[in-house]
Amino acid sequence: MTDKPKPKGGAKTPQSREDRLKAALKANMAKRKAQTRARKSAAADEKE
Repeated sequence: MTDKPKPKGGAKTPQSREDRLKAALKANMAKRKAQTRARKSAAADEKE
């Protein structure tokens, strides 16, 4: 009687994990691109 019913939708969990990983990768790439742009901009300012 104390057993909780297990949530159904086992197939949904890997998909949501994939979505989370995809979103995290996209955010990480955007962050890295922004850092690269900032470094190039700073390097260009030093040359002037």
